[in-house]
Amino acid sequence: MITKKRNIYMTVGPLQFLFLSGLIVLNGCTTSPETDEDVNKPNIVIIYADDLGYGELGAYGATELKTPNLDKLANGGLRFTNGHASSATCTPSRYALLTGVYPWRNKNAKILPGTAPLIIDTAQITIPKMLRSKGYHTGIVGKWHLGLGNGNVNWNQRISPGPNEVGFDYSYIMAATQDRVPTVYIENGYVDKLDPNDPIEIDYDNNYEGQPTGKDNPELLKMKWHHGHNNTIVNGIPRIGFMKGGESAKWIDEDMADVFLKGAQDYVKKHKNAPFFLYYALQQPHVPRTPHPRFVGSSGMGPRGDVIVEADWAVGEFINTLKEEGLLENTLIVFSSDNGPVLNDGYYDDAVEKIGDHNPKGPLRGGKYSLFEAGTRVPFVTYWQGKIAPGISDALVSQMDLLSSLATLVGSDEITSDSQNLLEVFTGRKGKGRDELVLEATSRTAFLKGDWAMIPPYSGPAISKHVNIELGNSKDYQLYDLKADLGQNNDLSEENTDKLAELRACYETILGEDGNNKIEALELK
Repeated sequence: MITKKRNIYMTVGPLQFLFLSGLIVLNGCTTSPETDEDVNKPNIVIIYADDLGYGELGAYGATELKTPNLDKLANGGLRFTNGHASSATCTPSRYALLTGVYPWRNKNAKILPGTAPLIIDTAQITIPKMLRSKGYHTGIVGKWHLGLGNGNVNWNQRISPGPNEVGFDYSYIMAATQDRVPTVYIENGYVDKLDPNDPIEIDYDNNYEGQPTGKDNPELLKMKWHHGHNNTIVNGIPRIGFMKGGESAKWIDEDMADVFLKGAQDYVKKHKNAPFFLYYALQQPHVPRTPHPRFVGSSGMGPRGDVIVEADWAVGEFINTLKEEGLLENTLIVFSSDNGPVLNDGYYDDAVEKIGDHNPKGPLRGGKYSLFEAGTRVPFVTYWQGKIAPGISDALVSQMDLLSSLATLVGSDEITSDSQNLLEVFTGRKGKGRDELVLEATSRTAFLKGDWAMIPPYSGPAISKHVNIELGNSKDYQLYDLKADLGQNNDLSEENTDKLAELRACYETILGEDGNNKIEALELK
């Protein structure tokens, strides 16, 4: 069984036990005794960027791109230098984040079309479901991309199951990604601003008669497609998939950051008097990169840089709202990204041409879709004013560990076997994180143990020509000492066969039967 319960008083450390009993807070300052019911539970916010690389923020070494608000968050909290998404692509990472389960255990946890069914079992434990059981109000605002319904969605009625059925009391989402249809917002299962006289129809295989496409009607485009994005045109941008109807409900791409920011601000204002959990899932810098006009040109790097500046601003505005509402000192904030960076991911938007001296992946090798470190090692920050001391941690941590760690924080006995309780690491009380971690990229897996990274042999191209990213494919095992060679330039598999054998044995034990899934062809989406 993946999900299991525990006796919380037997498994938490003394620091957490005292916190849960209300005798001390995490910074060690004494208070008067209180009962469990009197404890002022912290609000919890996860801010999740989309395709943001390890080297994008000033706090992580960027010099050409200005991110003052995210830098302030990172420098004021605990900045992890070895923090990982579970996957080098979006859907699997989001699945692992919310469920605390390795995505390779679920064969459906892969990049999904907008019509895919919900891939989280409604009986499965999730972060919002666990927190709701401890008295939290739970909300999501932003990108979902974990499937909706049971595979045959009628977009003109209530769409279920979805976020509300896996633990969220409130949801305001886009179904999949900004480059996929349907290009509408969905609030608690209903398409926002939908005119019932103009019903939505969606098909990922066949176009509707009379509907222009990016492939056939380039004269209608304000953004040209490079690969894969040549179906229905919405707002002058060609998408993946075909859509008809729903004109009044279609979003305006350039307003998306403002819409999601207002949704997140309104949520915390409405629920400030009770503990809340908000999953604020940004769309930047995923394609299509469509900054609001007030951010156009702000980075000097074209739309990709501009939307990162826009995202930084949005995070700053959101944190200001927490401060203005008197919530910041009692709110634990986690900031991270679903996978590593990519420049050309399907549109001609000058991301490659205007990158200049900026290096989105920092000192790492690879990027989105890759088994090298830049695929999953991403910015990872925990911030809690007055509770988490500013600092830097090199502990190995995974977003998957948040479920069990937050469960310990709030006194829940709901954990999963893949998610490790690293609360004291996330709050800076201890330095040691995980011993090992299996990583995933488009159905392929790799392994981290201590300072070592191992990539098994895989067929396929070494570099994806469309996105110009090294994928990690090789006919032989690869072994890297990350402490001495963070950029993974020196393969030590032949000269350190004992270490390779050690990692292989451990990796194969963890994967077991769940790791024998068929390797699928790379899809760039």
